[in-house]
Amino acid sequence: MLPLTRENILNALTVVRDPDLHKDIVALGFVQNVTIEGSNVQFDLQLTTPACPVRDQFRIDCERAIRSTIEGVGSIGITMTSSVRPHVNQQKELILPGVKNTVAVASGKGGVGKSTVAVNLAVALAQEGAAVGLVDADVYGPSIPLMFGVNERPAISNNKLVPLERHGVKIMSIGFLVDPMQAVIWRGPMASGAVKQFMSDVEWGNLDYLIFDLPPGTGDIQLTLVQTIPLTGAVIVTTPQDVALADARKGLVMFNKVNVPVLGIVENMSYYICSHCGQRENIFDTGGGVRTAEELGVPFLGEIPIHTSIRVGGDKGVPIVSAEPEGAQAGAIRQIARKMAAQVSIRHLGAPQAPKVEILLGNQN
Repeated sequence: MLPLTRENILNALTVVRDPDLHKDIVALGFVQNVTIEGSNVQFDLQLTTPACPVRDQFRIDCERAIRSTIEGVGSIGITMTSSVRPHVNQQKELILPGVKNTVAVASGKGGVGKSTVAVNLAVALAQEGAAVGLVDADVYGPSIPLMFGVNERPAISNNKLVPLERHGVKIMSIGFLVDPMQAVIWRGPMASGAVKQFMSDVEWGNLDYLIFDLPPGTGDIQLTLVQTIPLTGAVIVTTPQDVALADARKGLVMFNKVNVPVLGIVENMSYYICSHCGQRENIFDTGGGVRTAEELGVPFLGEIPIHTSIRVGGDKGVPIVSAEPEGAQAGAIRQIARKMAAQVSIRHLGAPQAPKVEILLGNQN
């Protein structure tokens, strides 16, 4: 056993490793402000995201490492903090100067629950303590106003739109600006222009994550987004059946071609649990998301079951992670949000910055 010193505490903590970043927490700079008062130890543990999936395990492992190595330790106080690492890119800084990370939630086809996933991921991250914004980039079929229960127009300050806020998330949608009973009949350039304005003409302030709920497919709006700002990454939403998985592969290929990292695949409507007998029914097949992720070499972030409460929450404007935060469905979504945040951190630590997208798309209109 070693004597109680700051140096020995740091040495003891080198055995605690981040399972995603594959380095010890001392080398990563997580351990800060170590103080010793008598036999008591206090330090801060600054993580790369408030949605760290192993935050509680870090606390357990740190205490175990110190007590098993150093003699005469009294209480151990660990203050968990976080500082989300930004996606550093000059082009992004010009358009969204206070936004650290931009994440697209996409799907190859409609009807897979992409907006439901995007909304609940945003709220789950906010519940963990992150500063989060959400852009409804589906100009032709905006669903964010309904799913957040918002029916009002945003204010204007300093010639910029002020995003509305619900459940801790800043939100912007074309649905706030047009009559909900009026169809948006625009050609592609007009729709793409609206998405650009949601970046440049909205006062987003300081955000850890700005999530874009994209329309299904691989069209104008998707290309406009990746041409305008280099995204931190994309999340692909699918369902287990083959037709959805085939379209999900196309979406993933599109992001690869424009140098947007795919943070992972989410399988929605994965299974149904009978409320009477508890039997699991794989209505849309099973395991397709996992197989596709393995085949394409991207992370599988998790699966979300079919459940009436998820649909009811979307219809009533109260996302399931807020309506039933302790429920199994909310728990599944929260774990996916944490894994997604971990993938963002992994990209910042180990991946080189992607080249500017305009060069790659310069011959595409």
